[in-house]
Amino acid sequence: MVLSRDSRPITVALVDDYDVVLKGLAHLFDDYRDRVVIAEIDANQGVSDPVDVVLYDSFAQPESDHREISELIRNPRARRVVVYTWNFHAELIESARRQGVHGYLSKTLTAAQLVAAIEAVHSGEVVISDQSRRAPSAPGLEWPGRLEGITDRESEILALITQGKSNADVARLTYLSPNTVKSYIRSVYRKIGATSRTQAVLYGVRHGFTPDTHRIEHWMGGP
Repeated sequence: MVLSRDSRPITVALVDDYDVVLKGLAHLFDDYRDRVVIAEIDANQGVSDPVDVVLYDSFAQPESDHREISELIRNPRARRVVVYTWNFHAELIESARRQGVHGYLSKTLTAAQLVAAIEAVHSGEVVISDQSRRAPSAPGLEWPGRLEGITDRESEILALITQGKSNADVARLTYLSPNTVKSYIRSVYRKIGATSRTQAVLYGVRHGFTPDTHRIEHWMGGP
């Protein structure tokens, strides 16, 4: 399907508390700047400039059944709100749609597919990715520990542990079973050489697994 577009690129704000995650995501659009421009990157702060689409990255963040999404939807500066996630549980999708999100997009989408989905959202469509199983993240995405061999899901779980979350909290936030969470924790502990939760948290603090606290207001030529 060919979408008609305005003469100007679509402005997008990226929202998450981890700059390394958002910068990797921002670079996915490098070859599509005639179509999508990153207007700002938000870490722990709300959208400040009017933007066409807010892309809420769920890495180590509350999922769509929490208040963060509804607050973004109520923000008058955000014309469209899209959730960008690994978690495709039916109740999360239903919660997102009930709150009024305009898209629920998978982190497995290629850059070209993600741009096309954002254009469809901008044109007024509600876009829900079709994903029946967990698949690897799209090439180009970043997360803390990737270069050290930590997988995207292990990284998210270590980030939540570094935030002080219990195993039960992690399971609730990621929609994984407690046993699956324990399996990921054992795996990441082996990779970082930790034998206790305290050691894992210290590693996380020292290696970028804590939330960031600043904003990049204008990203590489954005408005």
